[in-house]
Amino acid sequence: MKEYILEACVDSVESAMAAVEGGADRLELCGNLIIGGTTPGPWLFDEIRKRSDIRIHALIRPRFGDFCYTDAEFSMIKHAVEDFRKMGAEGVVFGVLKPDGTLNMEQMKELMEAAGDMSVTLHRAFDVCVDPIETMEQAISLGINTILTSGQRNVCLQGANLLKELVEKSQGRITIQAGSGVGAEVIRQLYPLTGVRAYHMTGKRVIDSEMQFRKDGVNMGLPMLSEYEIWRTDVDNIRAAKKVLEEL
Repeated sequence: MKEYILEACVDSVESAMAAVEGGADRLELCGNLIIGGTTPGPWLFDEIRKRSDIRIHALIRPRFGDFCYTDAEFSMIKHAVEDFRKMGAEGVVFGVLKPDGTLNMEQMKELMEAAGDMSVTLHRAFDVCVDPIETMEQAISLGINTILTSGQRNVCLQGANLLKELVEKSQGRITIQAGSGVGAEVIRQLYPLTGVRAYHMTGKRVIDSEMQFRKDGVNMGLPMLSEYEIWRTDVDNIRAAKKVLEEL
């Protein structure tokens, strides 16, 4: 496959370096991937930049949950976009919806101005918008470079029909990037169904904590999550996806 993009979604230096070693084209840098990703701290960006010159697109999302934000939250989003631009990030990833499920064009225009010459991805707020075709046209009118989407389903294979429609109707005016459930075998299945050439994956594996002493009955967050399991990008998962893209 020519002109493909393999983006690794990472929330640690270790995952970022595994993605680089595996051959990822760029990173989506996040915090807290276990809850879908939030805005990463600048120190994480700095630590990765010390080790690699790979393209970094920073996720801008102030909290878990929906994409309809208070004035204070929107102010945080805008400042984060400006800050990552100053730090030298190549791109930012954001999205703001109105209560009726439409794209908040006024706020998105403000964020586009704040982004300047950075690449911009409309994140999976797109997957919970009311009208994906209209929203894609609005994203194109704003000058957004990429839409990250699962085809408005939990995993991208289930959303193949919409992904195909988006690719066809976009006519190359914006990049449609498939995310959620992406791996080597999914890419192999999804590409002939949709024509999607850009993919977004964590490539994660769960590793056991190095803690030997483990305190029972104390949980720091959601009770269904173990404090002693760590999500990390696996270099072999990235490498396998890269190999499939090169073969297609």
